[in-house]
Amino acid sequence: MSKAATSTSVASGRLFGNRIVVWDIAESRKLYGSGYYGKPIGVPKPKGLEFDAALVLDLMEGCFLVEKGRLKISQVDGRQVSQTEIKKICKKQYVDFEAKYLVFLDLREKGYVVSPGIKFGCDFAVYEQGPGIDHAPYLVQVFRATDEISATGIVLAGRLATTVKKQFILAIPKMTEKKVEYVGFDWWRA
Repeated sequence: MSKAATSTSVASGRLFGNRIVVWDIAESRKLYGSGYYGKPIGVPKPKGLEFDAALVLDLMEGCFLVEKGRLKISQVDGRQVSQTEIKKICKKQYVDFEAKYLVFLDLREKGYVVSPGIKFGCDFAVYEQGPGIDHAPYLVQVFRATDEISATGIVLAGRLATTVKKQFILAIPKMTEKKVEYVGFDWWRA
């Protein structure tokens, strides 16, 4: 499995609240193996593709995979969820979805593996290679250029990142230009 791995098949997922489940094991393995999308249910740290579990995706991953033509999503009643509809659902679930999604897209297009960063108190945990291969070296928080961040906020985020041996990065999306600027913080001990 590598950052460049791709697959042309389309997986089928079912929308349950704010998660999407791919029940077919072969499709789950293929999707996971093509870029570390989602997490196999009940497998905390999968080693390779030898898991026998459904795959659970967060909404942002699902939106991305639908946009790339790699996933079809249906409701519990079987009705198909369109790309427009999944984006509407995402906008309800994520604060400032469009800015966060632009950062997600930018990181994915640069070859990084992007996971939700909620357990670290940030928007994304970002891997260079993938879960099980390396630890996520970056914690990314999305800020608009007009947002205010206090010195205390930066120190808190930096201390957390340092404690878990990661670099804290601010991602600043330029919405009109469809690009993202990044500011990384390194912490030194005196």
